[in-house]
Amino acid sequence: MNIQDNYSIVMAGGAGTRLWPFSRQNYPKQFHDMLGTKRSFLQETIARLEGVCPRENIFVVTNADYLNLVKEQVPFLTEDQILLEPSKRNTAPCVAYATYKIAQKTAKANIAVLPADQVIDELDIFQQTLHTALEYASTHDALITLGIKPTRPDTGYGYIQYDTEATESEIRQVIKFTEKPDLQYAKVFIASGDFVWNAGIFVASLASMQEAMRTHIPEIAQLFEDAQKDFYTPKEEKAIQKAYSHCKDVSMDKGIMEKAENVYVILSSFGWSDLGTWKSVYDRAKKDVQGNTTIGKNILTYDTQNSIIRAPKDKLVVVQGLKDYIVAEHDGVLMICHIDEEQRVREFVADAKEKGARFV
Repeated sequence: MNIQDNYSIVMAGGAGTRLWPFSRQNYPKQFHDMLGTKRSFLQETIARLEGVCPRENIFVVTNADYLNLVKEQVPFLTEDQILLEPSKRNTAPCVAYATYKIAQKTAKANIAVLPADQVIDELDIFQQTLHTALEYASTHDALITLGIKPTRPDTGYGYIQYDTEATESEIRQVIKFTEKPDLQYAKVFIASGDFVWNAGIFVASLASMQEAMRTHIPEIAQLFEDAQKDFYTPKEEKAIQKAYSHCKDVSMDKGIMEKAENVYVILSSFGWSDLGTWKSVYDRAKKDVQGNTTIGKNILTYDTQNSIIRAPKDKLVVVQGLKDYIVAEHDGVLMICHIDEEQRVREFVADAKEKGARFV
């Protein structure tokens, strides 16, 4: 396999509502440094691709409103590498746009599709796993997903059941995908030994990806095949606006992966987390002896335990007497919420919208 044939599609268009008030419509979570690492989620994701594919083969798909944010954070990308969605249509149209854009350049591509909001601890193992997937994709008609070996019965992730009969490698045939289960089923999945977490990372050759799209989401595939002739020309923006105006809202999982028969999973373990909620950020972040995570320059805690407090560097924040709480302030909004009630953040955002668009 020639590394020059490897391409990456980074999905960076989500709003990240569950991390409000830090993640907003005009500056969502993928552009933030949520863990205090000095790099945003997007920058971390791009950095992981070093050595996996050439820089010029990286495509970032994002909302049209975020063009300047992407250019600022990843300045080596050309405008042809930043694909702008005129509206949100979930991940299948997002991947289809980038796939057909790549197809206009080459027919030999092997493609890795990655979300821009994940944390990975063991970079070497991750890159090795991705190379294995790309190598396999280059010689097989296969849609490959990375499945994370579970460490606990987590209800926040989707699960993949795989065939345990074939044991000659870590690449296994997928039996089925399961949406986020309740705790009872999550425990059953873990006990069975044949389920992994769905990391939402896909790998396939260009030919296999396009064939899967034509078979399982033919209307979407046709829209981008029709638009393809205008890619890399001044007509591309208009062609994409037309395509998206007819696209249905469908995910890669629902639209393709759950329907296709040639789906495989690589059993993986490289310190992975999908940071979509405040609790997931808390679980990943460093904690003091009281179990508190503080992200900010001037935060004082007293009689406070197992809480996450995030505030701007120029604010002095004093927290006393809290246990298991989220305290998050950003850009004129302060949220104080029990960590076990974080699922209500979407409700808070909906109500805050009535107070003014600048709050969401």
